[in-house]
Amino acid sequence: MSKLERASFGSKLGVILATAGSAVGLGNIWRFPYMTGQNGGAVFIIIYIFCILLLGIPCMISEFIIGRHGQANTARAFRKMSGGSIWSVIGYMGVLTGFLISSYYAVVSGWCLEYIWASLMGKLQGDPEYISNYFVTFSQDPVKPVFWTFLILFATYMIIAHGVRDGIERASKLMMPTLFILLLIIVAASCMLPDAQKGIEFLFKPDMSKVNGDVFLAALGQSFYSLSIAMGCICTYASYFSKQTNLAGSAIQIGIIDFLVALLAGLVIFPAAFSVGVNPDSGPSLIFITLPNVFQQAFGGISSLGYIIAVLFYILLSMAALTSLMSLHEVSTAFLEEEMGTTRKRAALAVAVCCIILGIFCSLSLGSLSGFRLFGMTLFDLFDFVTGQLFLPMVGFLTCIFLGWFVPHKIVRDEFTNMGTLDNGRLFHLYLFLVKYVCPICILFIFLHQFGLL
Repeated sequence: MSKLERASFGSKLGVILATAGSAVGLGNIWRFPYMTGQNGGAVFIIIYIFCILLLGIPCMISEFIIGRHGQANTARAFRKMSGGSIWSVIGYMGVLTGFLISSYYAVVSGWCLEYIWASLMGKLQGDPEYISNYFVTFSQDPVKPVFWTFLILFATYMIIAHGVRDGIERASKLMMPTLFILLLIIVAASCMLPDAQKGIEFLFKPDMSKVNGDVFLAALGQSFYSLSIAMGCICTYASYFSKQTNLAGSAIQIGIIDFLVALLAGLVIFPAAFSVGVNPDSGPSLIFITLPNVFQQAFGGISSLGYIIAVLFYILLSMAALTSLMSLHEVSTAFLEEEMGTTRKRAALAVAVCCIILGIFCSLSLGSLSGFRLFGMTLFDLFDFVTGQLFLPMVGFLTCIFLGWFVPHKIVRDEFTNMGTLDNGRLFHLYLFLVKYVCPICILFIFLHQFGLL
């Protein structure tokens, strides 16, 4: 692919939907609801919005600037902007982070496909204990999770192999609107349940007594992870932006879409949960263990509505997982294509094969290989720990320091203002202040808090 071909998406809509698709994933539909439930509902949401503005959007703009300026994969973009200095290692860390996340994220994405199939076959109906045990039995199976992991990675490969416009952009234009339509349908059904208003009140009526330092840090962490920051995705996608793309405006639009999806996911889950008396802080098991029971109890008495809602929800979840997996896959594909001088299809195939191999071991580490441990963790947990608790905050922190303190401000300003054609000079000074001082401090707090040091 020539530089001209990879310089931009085909349209402004493609930019927004593809990049929003990267950000919108399981972190919005799975992690955000249970984090909200564990941290006081509405008050967490208010703080989360503040954190998106304070941390998420400035960090996203930073990756936009580096990616578009470099017009290359994440590693090369950092290398160009740093002049080949030691700072270029940040780009390589971003590529590695994206690749490792792809491997175990594909396993979780495969679980979503299994739950579509199980919902269609009526396997998630019946005894609540059976439904609760279904996930444990399935995730420890040596064959089924591997099959679904392969299937979703094959689908991802087919999209990525078709390129930026015919693959990523076209798929995003199809899946993102569909995702919103499905969300709205399920929200409407959930909010019409008996006692649904209790769940709505939980989301929108803040209890200020819940405010403490842990809630602030949880909201900071969620804002960081939900926007796919420091995984190489945002930087790689930005390399396909045109020079006319308004980086700040695009980041704000994507932040709004990302938040709306998370909020709508909350409007699916909490009204339904409160209608059947389920605790809203069910934790990470919410989607695969708690929700099937919630759907059956809440909608089971209304003809086949529970069956339909479950199928639609897991289709929605699978699409959210796929849009994020596409962007993670693209990070490594663009790297191999440009650094190794190979074709896109060969690069995409190599990434898919490597992810399948690692995904198999990650999946088996939850079952037949659970006895094999590294540093006391299964391979799945190790990948999650290394990327989520070490690499992501490190890459995010170093990116802010690099762009805020070492890159000449003229380069940063030129990209931010599109070479002075945008009248957003005041906004640039606010952005620069946040990325120099506020964002690094926030990321440092997140890092220390997750290890119990704060």
